[in-house]
Amino acid sequence: MRVFFTGGSGKAGRHAIPVLQEAGHEVVNIDRVPSGLPNTKELLIDLCDSGQVMGAMTQWADFDEMEAPPQPYDAVVHFAAVPRILIGSDGECFRQNTLSTYNVIEAAVKLGIKKIIFASSETTYGICFAAGELKPEYVPIDEEHPTVPHDSYAMSKVCNEATGRSFQARSGADIYGLRINNVIEPHEYAENFPAYVKDPALRRRNIFAYIDARDLGHMVDCCLRTDGLGYEVFNVSNDDSSVALPTGEVMETFYPGVPMKGDMGPQETFYSNAKAKRLVGFAPKYGWRAELGV
Repeated sequence: MRVFFTGGSGKAGRHAIPVLQEAGHEVVNIDRVPSGLPNTKELLIDLCDSGQVMGAMTQWADFDEMEAPPQPYDAVVHFAAVPRILIGSDGECFRQNTLSTYNVIEAAVKLGIKKIIFASSETTYGICFAAGELKPEYVPIDEEHPTVPHDSYAMSKVCNEATGRSFQARSGADIYGLRINNVIEPHEYAENFPAYVKDPALRRRNIFAYIDARDLGHMVDCCLRTDGLGYEVFNVSNDDSSVALPTGEVMETFYPGVPMKGDMGPQETFYSNAKAKRLVGFAPKYGWRAELGV
């Protein structure tokens, strides 16, 4: 597929794009800064400007395309965003994230693109950036868990899910939102996970979960290859928790009194990826234990 990929210069995108390219997709990166990725076409625009979005989506991506009319895109993947709170002001985080998402999905729908995938977040469940400690209503958290955000970043993601649902209702396109957990790059296993083993509380706000950046690229590929679901949201995480404590000890230490929804394995993720496995064939293959040889 020819894919219009926003945010490919960011932490997740730099790893997701090569996975998609290896799977056979032609990917054009749309961002404000270059990615540095080899053999990747790029257009540098402001996604908060609807005219620039529509222009980029309908023009040539590079000189080698100029012997024919600009080619349409088969799919849009929208990852670009202010990636968290406490980078700039809360209001600007909300403005950029909601406006850019509206502009990208609107342009795609008006151009008749039938596959749109956008990045939502684990933060929609309210736990990650809550003031103080907020426990989930049950574990493992699945897509039916309430989404009551406490911060501007998570608010923007919940609004973006409403935007995606609304555009899908009008257009009939497949629009899938990915509630992405904490993205881990390959080098971060050795850098960060020994500390998580020593102090599991460091992972409380991430619901003791994570997603390898390469497996996130695989999830995008699964969504590109799965048609006909309409509007759906998916948790995206690896199969195991991000701490060495077994499930029972995590429950006793951090989630006393929190109901467990079904049986959980001794090292199973507290951020359920079962829906993604069932509906799009998601099959993550990386894990911190294997990466660290433990």
